[in-house]
Amino acid sequence: MADENQIQAQPGAPAAVEGGEQPQTENRGPGRGRGNRGGGDRNRGDRGGRGRRDDRRGNRDEDQGEELIEKLVHINRVSKTVKGGKRFGFAALVVVGDGKGRAGFGHGKAREVPEAISKATAAAKKAMVRVPLKEGRTLHHDGLGHFGAGKVTVRSAPAGTGIIAGGPMRAVFESLGVADVVTKSNGTSNPYNMIRATFAALGEQTSPKSVAQRRGKKVADLLRRGGASADVAQADAEAIAE
Repeated sequence: MADENQIQAQPGAPAAVEGGEQPQTENRGPGRGRGNRGGGDRNRGDRGGRGRRDDRRGNRDEDQGEELIEKLVHINRVSKTVKGGKRFGFAALVVVGDGKGRAGFGHGKAREVPEAISKATAAAKKAMVRVPLKEGRTLHHDGLGHFGAGKVTVRSAPAGTGIIAGGPMRAVFESLGVADVVTKSNGTSNPYNMIRATFAALGEQTSPKSVAQRRGKKVADLLRRGGASADVAQADAEAIAE
């Protein structure tokens, strides 16, 4: 009997000692499945972390958007001819600026007006350029801009002149932060060409400080060439911020 018990105990020993727990852990397919789901939770946690980073970027964009000036210049209904007929959408032209010498424009198309405006605004934020301003209110010198059939002329103006511009050009200078300027548009009245011609003219703007750095001279030396005295030239050079 002892031998039989030993014989019965030997094959059953693993089952008697470890069989109550180990087979369950080995055959616990759902347990491993829960472990995988746990890994999935960790993956979702990673995705959640990436989502939080995206949210932080979105907050920065929103903060930047709160500081920017957005101007809707033009919106047009467009259509696309397809096999079943026509698909109508909207095209928006938006000008964005910070009011401190930076501005940009962009256009976007979508099936709905708000989406088209948001696309145009995002494109304008990516294409912003800096324009040097005199005393933070006007341009340093006159300029000409040309794009397609659009030709524009921009001129600096004394304090109190205001923005003498119409249509799309006014939106550009208001978002740019220019308070005194005189402009003239010749040729086409297409807002897209007018905006591009205006930015072409603004892209040629230079400040005395940048010219002096490029030539290796002082700003006062450049201003004295205009006939101003040394004291007046020095005072004007110190007043120039850009």
